[in-house]
Amino acid sequence: MAISLIKMAAPDHDRAVWQRPSEGQLVQLGLDALLAGVESPSLVLLAGLVPGEYGEARELFDAALEELGLLPLLPEALAEARWTAALWWARRIVTADLDPVRGARLIWLEAAAELGYPDVLGRIVGLATAVEVQNDQFVVPQSMRDDIASAAQVLLNGVPHRTGGA
Repeated sequence: MAISLIKMAAPDHDRAVWQRPSEGQLVQLGLDALLAGVESPSLVLLAGLVPGEYGEARELFDAALEELGLLPLLPEALAEARWTAALWWARRIVTADLDPVRGARLIWLEAAAELGYPDVLGRIVGLATAVEVQNDQFVVPQSMRDDIASAAQVLLNGVPHRTGGA
């Protein structure tokens, strides 16, 4: 899973400044990857950066991509990483390890949107887009949270995709 999240961040790394993961997010990815057992000299350095050193994060992230053999990142590998992440978030929703609203929004924004909104993710995406945000807070009735958890379980039970198609 950690490798999938790193793969997902890699193309964003080359986008315009306002669309890139922050240096802090790259450091967190490095830390998460190390905790998941991924090994790379640059990941160790990346994960150990303190806020005053975050300026080094992008260079270390690039080095980690090279060391892990993740470059060049082919579209198929990126799509597979997004599916892996979507299923992981769905599993975490079902096991109550991830807030259903946060998980549905991650699936929507980080997986479904980038995969061309495949039908199999449609129910979760529909629920995620129906969430109201007021004063930077999610306003969500319990019934919608339950519907999201149910949609996540249906996704995990079906899993008929893996090609990224809609």
